[in-house]
Amino acid sequence: MNQNDSIEKCCNDNTLISDPKMEGRKSEVIISVFSVTGMDCVDEVDAIQKSLDIPKVDRVIANLMTSQVTVSHHSSLSKDNIIKLINKSGVKVIEVVVSKGSFIRENKRRVFLVGVSGVLVLGGIFFQYTFNLTSEFLFPIYLVATMIAGSLVFPKAIGALKQHSLDMNVLMSIAVIGAFLIKQYSEGATVVFLFSLAEMLESFSVFKARKAIREVLAIVPQIVNLIIDKSVLVVDVKKVSKGQNILVRVGERVPLDGIIIEGNSFVNQSALTGESVPVEKKMGSNVFAGTINESGNIIVQVEQTYRDTKIANIIRLIEEAQNKKAPAQIFVDKFARIYTPSVAFIAVLVFLIPSLLFYQTWDIWFYRALVFLVIACPCALVIATPISIVSALTALAKEGIIVKGGVYLEILGKTQALAVDKTGTITEGKPRVMTVKVWKKGADLEFLKASLSLEKTSTHPLARAIVEYCEEKQVVHKNISNFQVITGKGVYGSIDSHFYFSGNHALAHELNICSKELESYLQSLENEAQSVMIVGHKPHDNCAGEVLGIFGLSDKPRSEVSLAILKLHEVGVKEVVMLSGDNQRAVNAISKNIGIDKAYGDLLPEEKMSKVQELIQKHHYVGMVGDGINDAPAIAQASVGIAMGGAGTDSAIESADIVLMNDNLNQLAKAINHGKKTIRIIHFNIGFALIIKVMFILLGIFGLSNLWLAVAADMGASLIVIANSMRLLHINKM
Repeated sequence: MNQNDSIEKCCNDNTLISDPKMEGRKSEVIISVFSVTGMDCVDEVDAIQKSLDIPKVDRVIANLMTSQVTVSHHSSLSKDNIIKLINKSGVKVIEVVVSKGSFIRENKRRVFLVGVSGVLVLGGIFFQYTFNLTSEFLFPIYLVATMIAGSLVFPKAIGALKQHSLDMNVLMSIAVIGAFLIKQYSEGATVVFLFSLAEMLESFSVFKARKAIREVLAIVPQIVNLIIDKSVLVVDVKKVSKGQNILVRVGERVPLDGIIIEGNSFVNQSALTGESVPVEKKMGSNVFAGTINESGNIIVQVEQTYRDTKIANIIRLIEEAQNKKAPAQIFVDKFARIYTPSVAFIAVLVFLIPSLLFYQTWDIWFYRALVFLVIACPCALVIATPISIVSALTALAKEGIIVKGGVYLEILGKTQALAVDKTGTITEGKPRVMTVKVWKKGADLEFLKASLSLEKTSTHPLARAIVEYCEEKQVVHKNISNFQVITGKGVYGSIDSHFYFSGNHALAHELNICSKELESYLQSLENEAQSVMIVGHKPHDNCAGEVLGIFGLSDKPRSEVSLAILKLHEVGVKEVVMLSGDNQRAVNAISKNIGIDKAYGDLLPEEKMSKVQELIQKHHYVGMVGDGINDAPAIAQASVGIAMGGAGTDSAIESADIVLMNDNLNQLAKAINHGKKTIRIIHFNIGFALIIKVMFILLGIFGLSNLWLAVAADMGASLIVIANSMRLLHINKM
């Protein structure tokens, strides 16, 4: 689906999927996405899900922050029928979300109704207490005020009752009707006005959070300068295909991923990485959709269509992340499902028991029961966690840190230890050949040809460095057969019917070709933090095997890594451990200078996984930082997997739970610190909401609270937790 259209348009995505829950009809299940208006609270989300709880609908995701409803349904259920069911819940499906810039402009009717109701309520109270007018005399004013504000509440209550649901609209409506029955007109009018006002303010808070998310999502141009026969045509970005050429002028955003084929410029990649320092781009450089061309016109050959650009994938991840609930949110949702009906039942007992068993005045206990109903609304409790999570995810996305859901954010905030890969994480991932030693006299050319032939197809950074060195020497590679990879050690292959190997120190030991002289030389390289790559004849048949030559390669630590590790310790990470397949001496030499707590070398992928398991037993919550491919077993084993450099590799984005888009390890401390802040705010919100509930339950029982005060306290608590949650839209500088 067009990623911007996921915010802007209704249901432009009908994707065939396979879902085991749709019995016997897997090939006929599709996903439809709808934009809606009026979905500003968890009650509307519940109403939508209940309205769509029918046999032909398998799954419903109502996303509060994007105003979208995603429905997985059987193809025989038409979109028109789904729209009717969604509209029946009290919200409205719309074709296009037109942003008018401000909350008031987008909610004129609502603001007007709440405003008029407020004026009437305040006017009635003023006349009642200033001129000692009776409540009965002011009944018409209070009734009109109630009906005006109630027009925003009562229809939703009726819809909820039809769905056999006891939501806050129902509870408030009962409280208002009850107040009028016992002739507490001013309180009834005040209750519905305050509730409508609080709902509007809550909606305003959601509007602000939603606007922040849209700013992250709506960064891809909708038009493109397409070059056809040396002419430039302005066309819809969705109509451009791979291989076509486009013009990106100075100051414009790059509309699609591609390669520069003409021109040079500096490109601001902050939309992807969060780093605002422009990056130099030359002919042959990759540029990505959503980035800004700052200094020169460039012609770009398109490599990805609109649906498949890197920014489109990131936007999809951000949208999906909002639907992955954190453990705290799951707990609150379960608690609220029990809490609301329980308190409502207690309210009935509060009314009946004193009146029937102890012959108390019925209207007094009826009134206290109404206060109980107001307290039964779990709004502050339920909304505390999702607003916090979404605000935090949005803020991190702006910084180039993609977290794939609240569950991972919460784990990140609890992380006590980190395991980090060396190459590409601690180091720059660009090793260079530092020393070349031809071990067998006269085998110079054979050594280089075997090296190039064996390593040419490998994607390992050390292999690429060797290939680059050999190609600079204009060595010509030979065809290779019987090629075999020895995981974590090296490669074998046959060249001209003779077996060769290229591998690390461990492989040389395994092949039993290490001599004292060779061992001494290798140790001297490793003591200088160099990685070694040994090339030679593999023992086979009548060949005893021998070493042809040795490469010594060095990959320097990233410039920011020492400070990054210091910051990780400052934010509460107790142990940072480096796990590497490189030799132990080289690993020790690097870790010693950058503040790593422990370093383990000569590790195979499964051994890295074992080390992560040991860390989990010791610290419980452990993150693993790697490139998302070579370290897959360890990343999968860790509590949370973190990939470096998402701006460079799609695989990193797909495989990890968290992606640091700008390749900067400093971002990790920032993310962990924000995760901790998120947990603190969530815990405060939940605790605060529960304390308010308990306090007013007790006050209600002893008759020390009234209806309007209970509403003010309940809705006030909601606004406080929302305001507190939205602090997470801003990340503390470190």
